[in-house]
Amino acid sequence: MELQTIRDATARLRAEVHKVVVGQDRALDLMLVALLSDGHVLVEGVPGTAKTLLARAFAAALGVGFSRIQFTPDLMPGDVIGTNLFDFRTNAFVLTKGPIFTDVLVADEINRTPPKTQAALLQAMQERAVTIDGKTHTLSGGFMVLATQNPIEQEGTYPLPEAQLDRFLFKISVGYPARDEERDMVRVHGHRTATPPISEFGIEPVAGLEDLLAMRRTVAGIRLEEPIVDYVVDLVRATRGRPALLCGASPRAANMLATAARAHAAIQGRGFVIPDDVKALALPVLRHRVVLAPGAEIEGLTADQAVARVVEEVGAPR
Repeated sequence: MELQTIRDATARLRAEVHKVVVGQDRALDLMLVALLSDGHVLVEGVPGTAKTLLARAFAAALGVGFSRIQFTPDLMPGDVIGTNLFDFRTNAFVLTKGPIFTDVLVADEINRTPPKTQAALLQAMQERAVTIDGKTHTLSGGFMVLATQNPIEQEGTYPLPEAQLDRFLFKISVGYPARDEERDMVRVHGHRTATPPISEFGIEPVAGLEDLLAMRRTVAGIRLEEPIVDYVVDLVRATRGRPALLCGASPRAANMLATAARAHAAIQGRGFVIPDDVKALALPVLRHRVVLAPGAEIEGLTADQAVARVVEEVGAPR
């Protein structure tokens, strides 16, 4: 597949999503990069900032299988991955597949369910497969998790463990819109209080599963020269052993940053990665993979600030 085809497809996908969602360009661009990188996305933002609507519109514009799970404290692992039920007509157990058997899974308010249910996603996110009663079932080749969470409400929530956070390619922070964007939202959606059905907006699917897999194969062939490889590794390693950080980013972060940089370059129409591709993605790739030291938290340092300092200090190749 040619790079121009990828660029055209992502441009059309943006246009289709913007039929529903006003603004959120940065979040949408990162979701596109994650899609082409075969990665998962955690979207964090206060209520009412269109996190779930953005995810639903994104899935609709793709034209692939789509499921949504509303995570709650009483949700069980079987509700996510499925279970074997005994069929008295055949005297045999039959697999009842859960909503995880899809292409794009929206995990809404993922931090509202206990760790046992959160862990049901771990194998699926890493291996694109689930094990039920000792038998492994392969998921779709396009499987992608778009998870949302609310950062300000702590009652009745279960923070995601570092092991699960590390499986998300990006953590996207969705903030309040600019004034002009908010005015446009009121113009478009100001005549109702309920979230409108996506079908009302006439979204046309841009790419199917085969198109998506072909685009990912093209992205995998984007050139990553040795100086860029060194830059990616140096950035990730620079997060370790710093006084402000109790824990730095894992080796998985370096692989994910390199893959995402390839996808970012492809969307720009380039067949090679430049340092700016890496810089543009360093914060969303690393912010959820570092753990602040207690002293740094007391001083008011944030993970974003700590990662930004690393990016400033590590010299980029010329």
